[in-house]
Amino acid sequence: MPLLKNAVITLEMIKWEHSVFALPFALCGAMLAARGIPTLHQLLWIIVAMVAARSAAMAFNRLADASIDAANPRTRARALPRGTLTPDFVRNFVAVSSAVFVVAAWQLNRVAFFLAPVALAIIFLYSYTKRWTRWSHLVLGFALGIAPAAAWIAVRGSLDLRILLLTAAVTFWVAGFDVLYACQDHAFDQQAGLHSVPRYWGISKSLWIARFLHLFMLLLLAALILVFGLGLLSSLGLGAVFLLLTYEHSLVSKDDLSKLNSAFFTMNGVIAVIFFVFLALDLLLHHSSTI
Repeated sequence: MPLLKNAVITLEMIKWEHSVFALPFALCGAMLAARGIPTLHQLLWIIVAMVAARSAAMAFNRLADASIDAANPRTRARALPRGTLTPDFVRNFVAVSSAVFVVAAWQLNRVAFFLAPVALAIIFLYSYTKRWTRWSHLVLGFALGIAPAAAWIAVRGSLDLRILLLTAAVTFWVAGFDVLYACQDHAFDQQAGLHSVPRYWGISKSLWIARFLHLFMLLLLAALILVFGLGLLSSLGLGAVFLLLTYEHSLVSKDDLSKLNSAFFTMNGVIAVIFFVFLALDLLLHHSSTI
């Protein structure tokens, strides 16, 4: 069936399994806002909003980068360059995903609804930043980093500045990983005139920049634990994130980027899930009445 075939190809195109990247941090924001477990209604629509926003962003990115992907040996087998999906189909998918996101925001509260176009603008903007700034990695990080703050707004209907510590932490985490991943396209970015940290500073220095970005993430998570008065379990979660990031960086070197593959993506998903699990247990067991 053509519809089923297109659905399978679309899920592959948007890498739907990588929705786990930002979703656990969004749930951290929701649980901090709710002082425990949000209502079932809130959880359902937060998850719908997260998946819809990420699906729209990924499909939009594939549209914006279709010609670039076709020229890049690493990406020319993607759906649009290969012709297995048409641009019109992907545009319709972006429109439908965006509409679902807006509906989910409306189901949460009026503030979330009114801010929904701002969130879409931020996540769509990223796709063009590599054309004019080497720091597109930070824009990508911020596009995912707004998830915890958005989840807080979804629960409370207002913003607490403390949750911006988690927004900043996710921003630096994703930016660090994206710098690592961009090392694969170091030569292509130079040839195509695209901007990235590896293009300007080379692979060796870029690996150090990624390490510093992840160090900032760890410091921000520590500050989050402090300002919210979280306890030992959250601190253990932070320790686990530190160990996983250390292992992640040990897998790559300037002479060997072969492990920057799907398993590398999976490890980052594990980092997000582990921190969420420890923070959630901390809130549920000790802190639900004190935040």
